Amino acid sequence: MIWNEKIECMSREDMRALQSERLIELVNRVYNNVAFYRHRMEEMGVEPSDIKSIDDIVKLPFTYKNDLRDHYPFGLFAVPMKDIVRVHASSGTTGKPTTVGYTKNDIKNWREVLARCLTMAGISSDDVMQVSYGYGLFTGGLGVHYGAETVGCTVIPISGGNTRRQLQLMSDFGSTVLACTPSYALHLADALAENGYSLKDMKLKVGVFGAEPWTENMRLELEKKWGIKAFDIYGLSEIMGPGVANDCIHHVGLHVHEDHFFPEIVDSGTKLPMADGEEGELVFTTLTKEGIPLLRYNTRDLSTLNRSTCKCGRTTVRMKKITGRSDDMLIIRGVNLFPSQIEHVLLEMGETSAHYMLYVDRENNLDTLELKVELDETNRMETIRDLQMLSRKIQHALNNAIGLSVKVTLVEPKTIARSEGKAVRVVDKRKK
Repeated sequence: MIWNEKIECMSREDMRALQSERLIELVNRVYNNVAFYRHRMEEMGVEPSDIKSIDDIVKLPFTYKNDLRDHYPFGLFAVPMKDIVRVHASSGTTGKPTTVGYTKNDIKNWREVLARCLTMAGISSDDVMQVSYGYGLFTGGLGVHYGAETVGCTVIPISGGNTRRQLQLMSDFGSTVLACTPSYALHLADALAENGYSLKDMKLKVGVFGAEPWTENMRLELEKKWGIKAFDIYGLSEIMGPGVANDCIHHVGLHVHEDHFFPEIVDSGTKLPMADGEEGELVFTTLTKEGIPLLRYNTRDLSTLNRSTCKCGRTTVRMKKITGRSDDMLIIRGVNLFPSQIEHVLLEMGETSAHYMLYVDRENNLDTLELKVELDETNRMETIRDLQMLSRKIQHALNNAIGLSVKVTLVEPKTIARSEGKAVRVVDKRKK
């Protein structure tokens, strides 16, 4: 097991000193090697000599996803291409892909932080890890793969998709750890029986799930369906990939590896820093990244920070589990709504499956919201009246939780399209 006690249990004073040292070096490096940052800092009247400690980070410019797209493919790289040993990129579904590059040292650090994450989940060289994140330009598969090898796991690099094959190898190879998106883990659990398997055929004991927001109720659902302990791993390609943070056995927030990734929370509107415990947009500065170091990258993920010592003994700052993004927020008749709120209500009720879709439309200049949710296979509705009563019950629960009237449509099990990667939960027809 990889347990970096020196870093993960470092005093707040020593951590801030280390962060200050690394920030000063980082700012000098990007100012001298990345024209984008030099111009941004000059526009703000900031010079590298103005940055004397981590407290001065608020003087630096923010970076956004569009900045990476505008400088596609390699315009924000801080080293020559001969020093880049690997390139990853986003899918680019909303425009040009965001491209990130890694030096040998970046890969070494990535392995280290991922090994810390997996160790938090109790994973060791005794485990067999089935990596069902996508391999290729997506950072998930290869990132978790190398972290697992660093810990000493036996790795099954199966990638995503091919559900029957996933379950066959999980049974035949004795996988003890599953790494994938939570929505795909749920799909695999639902597919056990129809593919001729049961939990008795599996040795799974731990799940490492990430790449999409998911609720605490979803964690409990996955633990119940699989009979495992489920852990949340957080990351994004712009910062490093998976491994930026992970929750420990106490599930009281995700420990950020803040010796490499300095987190801030800023107000969604003003972009001003917020106090610990206040929810806002999560911002990261990559303190050690060489290939494409980023200053104050705004993830748009909504979270809070907690710097108290965890019951596990780690002193690293904890971020609240991500359940939504500021740019995923729907505004329905003036009410702010996140898909995770719907998921929370459905799983808390426990009378349907966790597979659902939200359809937003506009009729006669008024927003409409329809929820299509699958019936649970174990919850057989005998009559139309039973269906109507359940539909009204869900409508009432949602209205109480979110303050909106929602049309609820119950559909047959396995009729909502499954995702082998990140789940798509919303169709907003107002934008078409």
